[in-house]
Amino acid sequence: MQYDPSTLTYPFDTPPAHGEVTEVAPGVLWFRLKLPFALNHVNIYLLEDDGGWMVLDTGLATDECKAGWNAVMNGPLKGQKLSRMLVTHFHPDHVGLAGWLAEIYGLRLAMPRTEYLFHLQARQPGGDMTGEAHRDFYRMHGLGDEATELVMGRGHGYLKRTTMAPPTYRRVRHRDEWRVGGRGFEVLTGGGHAVEQAMLHQAGERILFAADQVIAKISPNVSVHPMEPEQDALGTYLHDLRALRGDVGPDVLVLPGHGLPFYGLHARIEQLSGHHGERCGLIAEGCRAQPMSVADLVPHLFTRALDPHQMGFAFGEVLAHVNYMQGRGELILEPDNDGVCRFRAG
Repeated sequence: MQYDPSTLTYPFDTPPAHGEVTEVAPGVLWFRLKLPFALNHVNIYLLEDDGGWMVLDTGLATDECKAGWNAVMNGPLKGQKLSRMLVTHFHPDHVGLAGWLAEIYGLRLAMPRTEYLFHLQARQPGGDMTGEAHRDFYRMHGLGDEATELVMGRGHGYLKRTTMAPPTYRRVRHRDEWRVGGRGFEVLTGGGHAVEQAMLHQAGERILFAADQVIAKISPNVSVHPMEPEQDALGTYLHDLRALRGDVGPDVLVLPGHGLPFYGLHARIEQLSGHHGERCGLIAEGCRAQPMSVADLVPHLFTRALDPHQMGFAFGEVLAHVNYMQGRGELILEPDNDGVCRFRAG
């Protein structure tokens, strides 16, 4: 079947049911684990390997995700083995069960170095976003005391939603060749959503395991966090999207971390770039009328009610756009006597 690379098309209408797997390409299995968020699932892929199946991402450290793994291993993969695991990035829905899988199945971990170190840091005291410096970060950008405490409360969740990754790992790097069952994949990395998120590209078979860098129907969260408050996460993301477009052809089957597999990588990259351009336009519009803080801009971009989990993501994403625009001279900082950073359109 031929697919039009200028549009998005979906070769699989529905995802696999709980405990079931779908073969999405020769030697590639797909299943899903449930998440307790608005984004209610994460995709897990298994690649046929020497002596078993290589695991690509692990799921959240919850009883429900463990039950999903048990259903697959006692069902369609009964009697088969897992050989090793590669985790694409440090977010808990991707690395959460790395320690558990290492313990239960004896799997060795591979991961980009920065992502592995971020995981270790996030599990340390002070790495869970509960320090006073983090509180000051939100206040200086206009978030009220009550909202700040609610958002900061999310930080405790990383410990609850992850198991400690193994103390040793194999590093994967940009442009590495990654051998799986006799096939060679090129490792590509991208920033913005994470720091050094790993993707796997098989050019001959036209397959891209895109992790969360490119998803079909939602924009991956691109945020700035208290640890690096002046980071240009959005600039990095847009740069790495352009690099991905140059490295990977338009006709690959994209296997994302969430949502359905799809064709139309280049079209989706253009859509994502355009989406962030529109967001920058909304911010500029708001800051023309009067100087606005990041907290002021959140409801300007996100009109629906947000719970603390969603507010943290929304706040970080707005700041990513503000930092990007400030670096381009499109916004100018106007600090006020109350210590809150406000921005006007340049």
